[in-house]
Amino acid sequence: MKKSFARAMAAAIAVVAPLAAHAWEPTKTVELVVPAGTGGGADQMARAIQGIIAKHNLMKQSMVVVNKSGGAGAEGFLDVKGAKGEPHKIIITLSNLFTTPLATGVPFNWRDLTPVKMMALDQFVLWVNADTPYKNAKDYVEAAKKAGAGRMKMGGTGSRQEDQIITVAIEQKTGAKFTYIPYKGGGDVAVQLVGKHVDSTVNNPIEAVAHWRGGKLRPLCVFDPKRMPYKEKVTDKESWADIPTCKEQGLDVDYLMLRGIFMPGGVTQDQVAYYSDLLKKVQQTPEWKQLMEQGAFNTSSLEGKEYADWVAKEEQRHVVLMKSAGFLHDKK
Repeated sequence: MKKSFARAMAAAIAVVAPLAAHAWEPTKTVELVVPAGTGGGADQMARAIQGIIAKHNLMKQSMVVVNKSGGAGAEGFLDVKGAKGEPHKIIITLSNLFTTPLATGVPFNWRDLTPVKMMALDQFVLWVNADTPYKNAKDYVEAAKKAGAGRMKMGGTGSRQEDQIITVAIEQKTGAKFTYIPYKGGGDVAVQLVGKHVDSTVNNPIEAVAHWRGGKLRPLCVFDPKRMPYKEKVTDKESWADIPTCKEQGLDVDYLMLRGIFMPGGVTQDQVAYYSDLLKKVQQTPEWKQLMEQGAFNTSSLEGKEYADWVAKEEQRHVVLMKSAGFLHDKK
């Protein structure tokens, strides 16, 4: 028992211990850019990272979160692209890392940045208002088809972004046709569904969990090839693990979204190593583990060449998805 207690204490100390000396450390406030609106999944994760770093004193300098959501995140990406060689600016990315330049032609590519670390992959869930009669994806899709083209409204974040890509994939697989309504962020999307201004959403878990727990929303299926592993009850009856995959319900669509950290181009390996180690410390904290479970994240984590290779492969997948949806920017 004493040895077990000693090991537990050592692990706890390791989590909260300040970072060891590095060849490079920040000398001023670090800006964490969010290329999305407030309240959404990227914003919530960025502020969680900021809070964990401050609480556990993991960095000598402070960190501030700055939302730059204009142009479906292009504002944030171009800001960091233009900060080449600046190690005091980092950015948290979602799949608009790919979708925004592919859809708009904005002069940006992920290769303009320096990959640091994949923090997690985010899930997408098909949600409806809890007052509706739909109990599974099949019921809802059949209702949408019966209602007629465009009668059912799907709310989502942005245009030609992840939510709309998934919506088009559902349409292509089922023959249902939705009217897609874009909003600025996932938090707003969830509120619109609670208010019955839309009929469904494909929001991330963390963006809708409070409304699910409060009995306002109902999850129908998760767009992942396998069920989420989290078995602790979120409501009095259901856990994340109880939500079936969409494929289980005959809706053969899957999509996971990147939650990763990048730096500007032109930074040094020592600077990248500093943030990589910092983020490892973040991932070891109980607060981070709680966030992962609360938001039902896929906890995949990569760095270095493995991360860069994954990003390159994911970019190509988005080219295929967006071409199929008719979302690619016309270069003429």
